Amino acid sequence: MVKYTVLVTRKAGLTWEEYDAYWKNHHGTVVKSVPEFMRHVRKYVQGHLVKGAMPFGAAGGYDGIAELWFDSVEELETAFKEPRYLAIIRPDELKFADLEKCMTFITEEIQVV
Repeated sequence: MVKYTVLVTRKAGLTWEEYDAYWKNHHGTVVKSVPEFMRHVRKYVQGHLVKGAMPFGAAGGYDGIAELWFDSVEELETAFKEPRYLAIIRPDELKFADLEKCMTFITEEIQVV
C-alpha cells in the first residue's frame, strides 16, 4: 500500500477560516460523491491545523495535510486520471487550494510503534 500526501496551501484571497470550513464541510463530500475515483482509494484523511497550536520546527506556510491511501502507485495514477475526478473533484480543489504551492509525495509507511 502507498500513501499520497499533500501539504495543502490555501487559495489566495481566502481567509484561513473560509478555507478550513470549505475543505472540512464541502470538499470531502465532493470526493466521496465520485465512485469512479473512490473505488481506487482505501482511505482519505484531512489533517486540519489546530488553531493556536505551536508547530515544532518551521511551519512552512502550509494550511493542512491530506492523506490518501492506494493499493499501488498504479492505482493512484489511475485514480487521478479518472475523467470524473478531472471533471468534478479537480475543479473543486481549485476553489480552496493553490495547487502550484502545495507539496505532494508518495510514500510507503514503515510502522515503528
